[in-house]
Amino acid sequence: MNAPTDPSRPARVRIRHLQDAKDTGRRFAMLTSYDQFSARIFESAGIDVLLVGDSVGTTVLGYDSTVHTTHQDMLTFTGAVARSVTRPLVVADLAFGSYQTSVADAVTHGVELMRAGAHAVKLEGGHAITDRVRALVDAGIPVMGHLGFTPQSVHALGGHRVQGRDHASADRLADEALALQEAGAFAVVLELVPAAVAERVTEILQIPTIGIGAGPACDGQVLVWQDMAGLSDFRGAFVRRFAEIGDDLRRAATAYRENVEGRRYPGAEHSFE
Repeated sequence: MNAPTDPSRPARVRIRHLQDAKDTGRRFAMLTSYDQFSARIFESAGIDVLLVGDSVGTTVLGYDSTVHTTHQDMLTFTGAVARSVTRPLVVADLAFGSYQTSVADAVTHGVELMRAGAHAVKLEGGHAITDRVRALVDAGIPVMGHLGFTPQSVHALGGHRVQGRDHASADRLADEALALQEAGAFAVVLELVPAAVAERVTEILQIPTIGIGAGPACDGQVLVWQDMAGLSDFRGAFVRRFAEIGDDLRRAATAYRENVEGRRYPGAEHSFE
């Protein structure tokens, strides 16, 4: 792949390029990715950041919650993505239980994700995990925060619910975002947050915000790629389906089955003498 000549699309995306995007008002796109095929396609499409999310548990491994995703899962899928691309910034989630237990566990597991190929790690929470953020940053591991609806806390939050709807919770979310910034996070994901609250947080933070169900004011946007491309059945109000890959794949599989059953495939052109 030839290096882009547009300075806003560097040959390799670094954390400083996301900060430059915020400072200059350029929006950037992030998508989840868990395998070599999606990673390479998204790289060729110019996606700046690939998130190897713990959502791999629900989108690939068949779990009903990300709390079942293990650290070993994250190492496996992070390596698959990191080995497949050269341009995007690769961010990997710290799995549930890999950082809540202690600061030392957070650093140990962060180091292992970096060795697997990640350029940064992401973890969920605010004030309660700022000591983990500081320790990771001190160890040379860039950290992306995650506030609002935090999937690893789905049971504690009572399900997939918008966060920050009232003044008190909105103020608390803003305070936690500032705490993450102070602890050294280079960006913060805001998930399922009212647009006005996300806009307020984006304005008060010096570091970029990345929205998912958080309105248009964030500096970047992220979606689970299977939702974005119409492969999953999830139809959240904040998701725009930019394709219907699930329908195309179903038609292809149906045509394949019909051709096999009808003895039309394989034909002579697909056979060896």
